[in-house]
Amino acid sequence: MRQNPSFTLADVDEIRRIVDANPWATIVSNGPDGLVSSHYVVLLDEDRDDLTIVGHVGRPDDLIHGMGERELLVVFQGPHGYISPGWYGDVQAVPTWNYTAVHLAGIPEILDDEENLAVLDRLVDRFEGWMPDPRRMWERPNDPAFVTRLASGTVGFRLTPTRVVAKRKLSQNKPAETVNAVIEALESGGPYTHPELAAEMRRARDARADATR
Repeated sequence: MRQNPSFTLADVDEIRRIVDANPWATIVSNGPDGLVSSHYVVLLDEDRDDLTIVGHVGRPDDLIHGMGERELLVVFQGPHGYISPGWYGDVQAVPTWNYTAVHLAGIPEILDDEENLAVLDRLVDRFEGWMPDPRRMWERPNDPAFVTRLASGTVGFRLTPTRVVAKRKLSQNKPAETVNAVIEALESGGPYTHPELAAEMRRARDARADATR
């Protein structure tokens, strides 16, 4: 991802927030047969306060990606959406797309069976916990044999990135009144309504304001 100083996101806490809120990631590697990508849920390592992530892939994706042997690129996509030039007022402008993205790259560590089970358990708890009647991984009708058999078809990993590129392109290069107009447009209905993107823009706007005080 090409970086632009105006849109650089370097705050680790903000990057962690984006990763945590957007766990459906794209995993990319360059193997003997060329580029390959997969899509999996990836979480921050709860035992670390940096950008280390944990996850799993299904077999044989571990072999396809050379898991543990070569570099992976893990891409997280935050809220994104179309920005109409009509929202800028009576000025020369063209359409654009606002977005937030995080790229983490490094060679992952392969988890042992016990660690992999712990990550799978945490994944289930993270998302099933929102259900009115959660179905936890170790609860009936599942039994240990069933869980262990399913887990054996996965390979867990931990990745502490050696390269991080995070970008928040949210109209920071526009005047404050234009940014406010875009936020209002994203919240006011119409074909490109996107309150989540508006919230990200407001967050970036407020962070800039705080930094200049």
